[in-house]
Formats: sequence, C-alpha cells, structure tokens
Amino acid sequence: MEASASEQYTPMPRIGDKAPAFKAVTTQGEIDFPKDYEGSWVILFSHPADFTPVCTSEFMTFATMDEKFNKAGCKLVGLSVDGLYSHIAWLRTIKDKIEYKGMKDVEVTFPLIEDITMEVAHKYGMIQPGEASTKAVRAVFFIDPKGVIRTILYYPLSLGRNFEEIYRVLIGLKTADEFGVATPADWQPGDDVIVPTAGSCGQARNRMEGKEGEMTCYDWFFCTKKLAKDEVLKKVVKD
Repeated sequence: MEASASEQYTPMPRIGDKAPAFKAVTTQGEIDFPKDYEGSWVILFSHPADFTPVCTSEFMTFATMDEKFNKAGCKLVGLSVDGLYSHIAWLRTIKDKIEYKGMKDVEVTFPLIEDITMEVAHKYGMIQPGEASTKAVRAVFFIDPKGVIRTILYYPLSLGRNFEEIYRVLIGLKTADEFGVATPADWQPGDDVIVPTAGSCGQARNRMEGKEGEMTCYDWFFCTKKLAKDEVLKKVVKD
C-alpha cells in the first residue's frame, strides 16, 4: 500500500551536502536561495508559528544580534509555514508593542520566508511529524559561502534556542576554516585550539618530545596551541 501524503518523507539534507535550492516570497521581497547568498555565510532557521511566545522571544533576540552576525560575514533568513501577511502583522506587533528583557522597538530587517505549502520546510527536514505535522520545528542550518551545509541544529517546539551558542558555532566554523584547526569543548575565541593529529610515527614522537613548536600535547593524538582572540577576530569578524 502506498503511503499517504502525510506519511511521505523527504530525506533531510546532511552536513556536507549542497543546500537545497528554492525560490520564495519573503518579508524583504523574493529570494533565490542559496544563489542570492553566494560568497557569504548564511543561517537559515525555522520557527513553528507567528504570534507565539517562544518564537517572539527568539525573533527579538536574533534581530538585536543581526548586526553582530553581519559583522561576522553572515546573513540571516527565517522561515515558518505562515503566510506573508501573517509575517508582516507579527513583525509589526513585535516592533510596536512588545518589550522583553530590555529589548523594545525591535525591527526585524532580515527576510522571513512565506512557506504555506511547506515545500521549503520539507526540503530541509523541518517538518518532523513526531513533534508536529503542521509546524516547522526550530531548525538552524549554517551554510558556507560555497552553498554547503556545515552545521545543523534542531530544537523541539518548547525549547527556545541559545543565540550566543549559534554565534559561537559560526565563529568556530570560520576559525577552523581560516586557521586549519579544530575547536575543543566549550571553545571561545582566545582559548587554545586543537592542531591536526600527527600523520606519522615520527611526527607523533617529535610532538611528544616538544620538537614541533609551541604546542601542549596531552598524548600523541591530542595537541593544542595558542591562538589569540585578537588574531581570530581580525580574520573572522569585520571591523
């Protein structure tokens, strides 16, 4: 027996895949995604519904951090399965009426996609029937300047996102690309970074004997080095 439309699933994209392409109407006009964002990092994120409290707190937070993300070379694009006029009314309500945690008169200037057909949400695996079949979950896709998905985060409907963590992920990804390193648990700019694992027995021995420069080696496969905060920010954040 064939599955009904509600039971059919679109495979979600994976880290390392090209971001699925689409054209859409948004609160800032039509976009061709990810083509319009070539050469820039972009965060595509979904929320379950307009005029809901968790989503309102998230949009106010993201909007107040918009400039911070832009300085890090990253653009923001939001999405829900609501219509354009609902989006516009909700964003006007946020600006004109809502004050939360010291944030008020907040204007959302990044695009918010209308996806009433759920076409884009299905392409990105944002509709997860076990959580909700008619709403997008709180998904976050980090897409690099080449249009490749680099990180995916998913949150349930009830859990608001940590936007400082989203920013940290962006800076960590850019740092890894710029300096050819990895970042350890809880890394922040200025913390030590992890150097690539030794590729030979000789290199492993040299590292353990302190012959490969200023590294701290906890074992042959786990070595770190200093990377100054100023050096990181100079590379990954605009003045």
